[in-house]
Amino acid sequence: MTSILLTALVFSPVLGIIVLAFMNKDQETPLKLVGFLATLPAVLLSGILFAQYQLGSDLARFAEKHRWIAFGQYSDMQPGVFTVDYELALDGFSLIMVLLTSILAALAAAASVSIKKNWKSYFMLLLLLEVGMLGVFMAQNLILFFIFFEITLIPMFFLIGKWGFMAREKAAYQFLLYNGFGSAILLIVIILLFSKTGTTNIDLLGQLLNTPDVQLIGPISDDFKLGLLIALIAAFGVKLPIFPLHTWMLRVHVQAPPPIVMLHSGILLKIGAFGLMKFGLGLFPDEFSKLSTILIVLGLVNLLYGAFLALIQNELRMVLAYSSISHMGIVLIGLGALNEAGIQGAIFQVVSHGLISALLFFLVGVLLERTQTTQLDQLSGLAKAMPLAAGFLLAGAMASLGLPGMSGFISELTAFMGVFDQHPELGAIGTIGIILTAAYLLRAVLSITFGAEKKSEHTHYDMKWYEIIPVTVLLFFIILIGVYPNGLSVPLQLTIETIMKGIGG
Repeated sequence: MTSILLTALVFSPVLGIIVLAFMNKDQETPLKLVGFLATLPAVLLSGILFAQYQLGSDLARFAEKHRWIAFGQYSDMQPGVFTVDYELALDGFSLIMVLLTSILAALAAAASVSIKKNWKSYFMLLLLLEVGMLGVFMAQNLILFFIFFEITLIPMFFLIGKWGFMAREKAAYQFLLYNGFGSAILLIVIILLFSKTGTTNIDLLGQLLNTPDVQLIGPISDDFKLGLLIALIAAFGVKLPIFPLHTWMLRVHVQAPPPIVMLHSGILLKIGAFGLMKFGLGLFPDEFSKLSTILIVLGLVNLLYGAFLALIQNELRMVLAYSSISHMGIVLIGLGALNEAGIQGAIFQVVSHGLISALLFFLVGVLLERTQTTQLDQLSGLAKAMPLAAGFLLAGAMASLGLPGMSGFISELTAFMGVFDQHPELGAIGTIGIILTAAYLLRAVLSITFGAEKKSEHTHYDMKWYEIIPVTVLLFFIILIGVYPNGLSVPLQLTIETIMKGIGG
């Protein structure tokens, strides 16, 4: 009997959507409570899966496959050809991303206590967004992946455009335009692969594309594969984002409500990295090797460009937005190294930045609630009035700049070990970005927390218990990964070994 645990996990937020649909739209507290509680089943189920995997269970036993769509007569003559099945599966990397998604979704729902209007539709869209994010990491064929990928765009558009700040509509449309462009490229790649191979199953595609002299429905030359990989890099490069496809992300970070930016920066940007690893490196390892140096250079551009621009910003959210661009450069650098250390560092950076950025944007929400601004020149001396918030903000900055004992250190160290092994000269250039990271984060945080306290008409009260708990949870995981990285590296080992085998390592 096929397990339905993965389906239950993906669609667990739908139960909350149904309950919310029958509730009175003016009941603020019950709506917020149900919205938060609806995220907990995913945390529980993903936690159970992670615990079983750690105890030695094979994730393959949770895989699901059901007949779904058949195209033309090929499927009658050759079973499985030109068919799209409903397939869900997990490996070590996707399991960690599912666990991260469920945790951050729950914490974002908790942070949404600050939302002032239209709570019913807000939480319904938030839960729909969670369905899309969970599905992306569990989909086992490209069509299903694309559907879940598109599901994330719809709620994000409305969450930005309706609950964001002054320029929210422009930010929402720019988000939709850029991500729609990336989706169109991705769809073209999927259609071409489907027409040439007759399948969209990710594992089967990997075998067909990398087995010499295999008989395909349509011939695929090496140049054609290289073109498909470049298209995939462009499609997922929008999401990551890779310079110069980043401008939309800056607006989203500044204009979207902080709980939504927690998910956008913590999870949605990581879909770009996940896609590059899963499809770019997984399906086209030989072609990926040819572009590895270019990817490292692109990563360096991201790293240095983001760091330099963050250093001159006067708005905390812009500092963090450029910081995200810079830190995603480390992901590209690690992938471009094409060795075990580099790939492990890239994955560590994906998880680490997801936790750290969620922590920092949670604190941005706390600041906005008290001060109504995140302009650096309008904030000063908050350590006296808000010592807890100031302490957590400094801890988040320390994690982001790579303080030993925190997740940022282990991810950056591992990624740079990988690139120094292959391209020491490029690695040396990248260390400039690490130095700049310390400069812009300390400049921003110290200017907010220390100095003379600015006079304000708003009361600067410190964090409440319901704000301290989510921040403590995030900081706990950041420190746990920093002091015990094996908790993350061991589940990833099989995934990394599979990738290395594909590239001949």
